[in-house]
Amino acid sequence: MVYQSLKKRLKQIIDSGQASCLSESLIGLEKESLRVAEDGAISQTVHPAALGSALTNPAITTDFSEALIELITPPCDSIKDALCYLDDIQKFVYSKLDNETLWATSMPCVVRDSSSIPIAQYGTSNIGTMKTVYRRGLGYRYGRTMQVIAGVHFNYSVSDSFWDLYQTLQSNTESRQDFISNQYMGLVRNMLRYGWMIPYLFGASPAVCKSFLHGKPTLLSEFNEHTFYEPYATSLRMGDIGYTNAQEDMAGIKADYSSIDAYVKSLQCAIEKPFSAYAEIGVKVDGEYRQLNANILQIENEYYSTVRPKQITQKDEKPTTALRKRGVAYVEIRSLDVNAFDPLGVNEEQLYFLESFVLFCLLQDSPALNQMEMNEVDMNLIQVAHTGRQPGLELTRHDQSIPLKDWAMDLCEGMQDVASLLDEVNHCTSYSKSLKAQVECINDPSKTPSARMLEEMRDRKEGFFHFAQRKSLKYLDYFKSRKLSPERQQYFELMAQTSLAKQLKIEESDTLSFDEYLQNYFSKK
Repeated sequence: MVYQSLKKRLKQIIDSGQASCLSESLIGLEKESLRVAEDGAISQTVHPAALGSALTNPAITTDFSEALIELITPPCDSIKDALCYLDDIQKFVYSKLDNETLWATSMPCVVRDSSSIPIAQYGTSNIGTMKTVYRRGLGYRYGRTMQVIAGVHFNYSVSDSFWDLYQTLQSNTESRQDFISNQYMGLVRNMLRYGWMIPYLFGASPAVCKSFLHGKPTLLSEFNEHTFYEPYATSLRMGDIGYTNAQEDMAGIKADYSSIDAYVKSLQCAIEKPFSAYAEIGVKVDGEYRQLNANILQIENEYYSTVRPKQITQKDEKPTTALRKRGVAYVEIRSLDVNAFDPLGVNEEQLYFLESFVLFCLLQDSPALNQMEMNEVDMNLIQVAHTGRQPGLELTRHDQSIPLKDWAMDLCEGMQDVASLLDEVNHCTSYSKSLKAQVECINDPSKTPSARMLEEMRDRKEGFFHFAQRKSLKYLDYFKSRKLSPERQQYFELMAQTSLAKQLKIEESDTLSFDEYLQNYFSKK
């Protein structure tokens, strides 16, 4: 593929003398990890109070389960700063855990049954109750087991100064907000087109504990008596056994990525459209809410996608409202597995590649996705998740078969100039080095994390559980041996204490019943 438009835009940026604005991008990380008890099962204890309030602590919260911790960095000036912050949060969390470990892989530990997965609790306030009811609804709709798969999210925004420069270079006359949103939506569309690269290169879930499937029939192969796998899988998390919105497909709802308005409208439609299968669950049964509503989506976040356009929400504001009012502020890349070979679950090399990839997707032409191409996006992702390392694997591009290796090499070639420019403005060689390392993984799939994981399991004659437990205990020792500085310890202690006080204040200030609160929330446009 010829990337003439991309090369032209890069040249314009360089010739402007203002390319340094590309070094001002902001990067944030979100990492999920299950708290696991000494017996290797999901922890049954409540979210530790010493970590603060899961409702209001900006750095440490929970996802679906009370045991599924989510660690969140603020937007950081560099990849190194984001990883340092994540490292500090994990040190702080480990200093407060009592005989528990953070699970080192995306796929969970031993799952006895769905009742062994406690749903996250956020206190007695209306907003806290809403968060818990939403999760209860997910459990009824998709089963609780699917909800404890962990991942790493990469949040990215380019600087205001870049947007000023880029809009001028494009001779664009839209409003600034419209220009930014349209460019981010183009980035999102390209991330969907090319996003299969992420599970191929960084997928780290080719195997799963048999307990995850609870004895259900499966097409997965048997690795040993306790483990299912697929020989060429990269990321079962992103495959058919992971968390998808199959019911929404049946209901004919798909997000429309052609513009921010179309995207908002498509999600709003799904939030407002009743679905008979969910009506059968019931909404409020015997005085208890089973779900927020019986619509295709309870709220926007239920729509599973590998990439999302995002805007920071204000108090009691729906994400779609925030996007409609203020446009896109950043993108969230959601397809990274937890890296079992790194204590943090993600490393610099991955993030340098991702930043190059995201900028490549932003600067490359991005026409609208028609239905045929959306079908190709879904099919390519599933194929790579289940059989990505299979020799000679072919994907589909514009209704034509193309070897994965050829397409991947083509994309990396297109990224080369982007990586070189990022090296230059950041005074390093990290971006080009990372790109080179990924080219090696394309030429030799045995170097990918998914292949290395299966190789290590074979060499040690261990199944998935024992592999993941061994890594988890290794990283437990790693973090326990590295203490926070007194200043950083105090920083996170204060954050935790402040969050508990903030939760209490929210609970005391509620004046509406939960029924009224929900009605108000969903009536806002």
